[in-house]
Amino acid sequence: MNFKNVGIVGLGSYVPERIVTNFDLEKMVDTSDEWIKSRTGIEERRFAAEDQATSDLAVEASKKALEKAGLTAEDIDFIILATGTPDYLIQSTACIVQEKLGAKNAAAFDLNAACSGFVYALTMGTALIKSNMYKRVLVIGTEVLSRVVDMQDRNTCVLFGDGAAAAVLAEVEPGYGIISQYLGAEGEDQETLRVPAGGTKKPITPEVLEERSNFLKMKGPEVFKFAVKALPKATISAMESGNVSVEDISMVFPHQANLRIIEAASKRIGIPVEKFYMNLNKFGNTSSASIGLALGEALDKGLVKKGDVIALTGFGAGLTYGSMIIKWAY
Repeated sequence: MNFKNVGIVGLGSYVPERIVTNFDLEKMVDTSDEWIKSRTGIEERRFAAEDQATSDLAVEASKKALEKAGLTAEDIDFIILATGTPDYLIQSTACIVQEKLGAKNAAAFDLNAACSGFVYALTMGTALIKSNMYKRVLVIGTEVLSRVVDMQDRNTCVLFGDGAAAAVLAEVEPGYGIISQYLGAEGEDQETLRVPAGGTKKPITPEVLEERSNFLKMKGPEVFKFAVKALPKATISAMESGNVSVEDISMVFPHQANLRIIEAASKRIGIPVEKFYMNLNKFGNTSSASIGLALGEALDKGLVKKGDVIALTGFGAGLTYGSMIIKWAY
């Protein structure tokens, strides 16, 4: 079988208009701008409007990605949507996006790998095209985390924001595109990072609402310990698989969770932190959208050019982690 060279041919992103600063949060919970910035690097984040759902953010990002790729929605064969905050528990958000976009020729499904979701979805989409099953895949990472964070919990509500990023995958010229990838998981059941209630394990009841277990819960120290190991492992493994050296990497786009995590990962990988693109100060942790949001912003600034070798790398609830090495195709 002749495998195709697959790359990103269009990328778009979207964040809601409402800006929530650290000073805004000072009025809601016992916290401070200095406390948040010193521990996370976050200064503000975006929250979706009351009438915006996860699919709405995804559609806006997808429209931009299609425009940059010079394609229409009907050109898309497959939609893979990564999210941990779907519109509904049952009915794929990807199918809702398919209808809203008018992508009538596309199959569609959701993927939940939390903050690693964008890399997971890009990997799945790449495989579909490489194997000649489909020609053009729309990959989306989209979240409305403001609906699942507990605004009474100062340890989590300061971290997260809403946003979406979308990438069109298609065949690219030889020598460019996705070089390699590495995905991993360390399944656990210790409530390190999850929304405990709302699924079949613990349905919503009056008691659940009273104890607020329908909101995101996180054990910060455990997440930090996992992340500083997982990011380097995923990135180094992807580089080794693609025979790519540290010196070859022009820029790294990490999951935008915490400045300290990124700095620690930089040291372990051996790539200067100056090569790690960060915008978490403006958007916070947008989970599956964060890597795409960072990459999209860098592209708009002209920081990524054809022939550049870049790394995407993330970690998230599950626990999951993954990395992808790309030689940029346009």
